Amino acid sequence: MSICNAMTVDVEDYFQVSAFEAHIDRAQWDTLPCRVEANTDRIIALFEAAGVKATFFTLGWVAERYPALIRRIVDAGHELASHGYFHIRVTQQQPAEFRADVEKTKKLLEDTGGVLVKGYRAPSYSIGADNLWALDELSDVGYLYSSSIYPVKHDLYGMPEAPRFAFRPRGETGILEVPITTLRLGGRNLPCGGGGFFRLYPYAVSRRALRYVNQREGQSGMFYFHPWEIDPGQPRQPGLGLKTRFRHYLNLGRMESRLRALLDDFEWDRMDHIFLDKKTAA
Repeated sequence: MSICNAMTVDVEDYFQVSAFEAHIDRAQWDTLPCRVEANTDRIIALFEAAGVKATFFTLGWVAERYPALIRRIVDAGHELASHGYFHIRVTQQQPAEFRADVEKTKKLLEDTGGVLVKGYRAPSYSIGADNLWALDELSDVGYLYSSSIYPVKHDLYGMPEAPRFAFRPRGETGILEVPITTLRLGGRNLPCGGGGFFRLYPYAVSRRALRYVNQREGQSGMFYFHPWEIDPGQPRQPGLGLKTRFRHYLNLGRMESRLRALLDDFEWDRMDHIFLDKKTAA
């Protein structure tokens, strides 16, 4: 039997990404054309056609404005999980502020979707060596797992010394952390779990890396993407730096076809089914 991988979606709109923080104030969000509902519905249809169940890490801001979308996610058999309310990086929050955010979002999602919310993903993978206290706060308010540590060296995030596969950073009684998938090569962890790197690499490279993780290392992979990544028609933001423009807009027109290939080439399921039901923590 082939190894099953976790398919995940970070449900946020194009104007909510961390890279746009300096260009789009949160006070403007309600004045901008929202595309997250239509794009997420396209993803739900894409998964249905492929027979795939996934985990949707959803912003509370989105859930509050599109409650019917949340119910469609749940009704389609997907896992509903938390991405925080306002997409505020954990590195910008104090413990009490963070706790209030994740507690509020958990309750909002549960009340809207009618299901228990077990998982959390920090905006921009902003939990690392300097703020592992956030995992204690998550556990205290009832989350069972996190997917917030990226074991890579990156200019915006990363904890390269972290384990590459599911582990419990706060001890055996602490919350389970499931990192985004990486490939160990030349003494470094290379990203191969989705997002901008999936749009950057040729598809054959991403496929080979995930096959190595499954077949040679015997581990489930973790893949993520955003609804705005399948939307090449999204409004273009003025005044962006070259690096930000490159990262955000690169190969948006190729993303959906690559996703279809990925869904067909591997086995996929929800986070909770793979990492909680099977108790695969290292």
